[in-house]
Amino acid sequence: MGLFRREDRDPKLPLLPSEPVSRQFGSERGRPIDRWYIERFLKANAADVRGRVLEVAEPTYTQWYGEGDVTSSDVLYAAEGNPEATLVGDLVSGSGLAEQNWDCFICTQTLQFIADTKAAVAGTRRLLAPGGVLLATVPGISQISTVDDDAWGDWWRFNERGTRLLFEAEYGAENVTVERHGNVQAAAAFLYGMAAEDLETAELEREDPDYHMIICVRAVRAS
Repeated sequence: MGLFRREDRDPKLPLLPSEPVSRQFGSERGRPIDRWYIERFLKANAADVRGRVLEVAEPTYTQWYGEGDVTSSDVLYAAEGNPEATLVGDLVSGSGLAEQNWDCFICTQTLQFIADTKAAVAGTRRLLAPGGVLLATVPGISQISTVDDDAWGDWWRFNERGTRLLFEAEYGAENVTVERHGNVQAAAAFLYGMAAEDLETAELEREDPDYHMIICVRAVRAS
C-alpha cells in the first residue's frame, strides 16, 4: 500500500489546523472539556461527598457537591506553598497523611503526575476510613500538562481496562466502579484546546467505546 498523499485527501474533509487554539486545555475560552465530564461524574456521586472530606489542591468540589453533609474539609498538596492546603502529604509513602481518617477522598486528574501509580492507589485506600469512598478521575486522551510536568513529571495516560485492573487490585472488584467517557469529536476538540462551551451538550454526551478521553472511578474501602 502506498503512502497517503495530500492530493488524495477527501476534499469534503476539513484540513486540520497545525496548532491548537489553546495550550491551557481551553481554560481561556471557558470550561475545559475534561472538566465537563469530571463535574458530571462528581454530581452523580454527590451523596458520597460527606463527613470528613479530603480533596487535592483546592476544596472547590467539596464545596460544590458536599452541601450540608461535610463535617470537615481538608486539602492535600504534595509540597509546601499552596495557601489552600491544610496538609502536605505523599500518597505513595503515606507521609503526612493519617490512616483510615477520611470518609471521602476527591482525587481528580492527579495520579498521572505520580510515577509509582500502583503505590499511590494503595495510598488512596490507606487514608480512607472503613466504608469511605474514593472519587477519582484520570486522563485518557490528553495533551501533556507542561506546568505539572516541570513540577512533578507528567507520567501516564489511562484507559478503562487498565484503570479497572489498577483499582480492583487494591480495593477488590466488588468495590470498584469504572466509567470511561468521550468520543472522537470531544477528544479532538479537547486536544485542540476548545472549551466545553464550543460543543453542544449532545456532542459531549455521545459515547464511543474506542475513545477513552476521561476515566472516572468510584472505589469503596470495605468495612
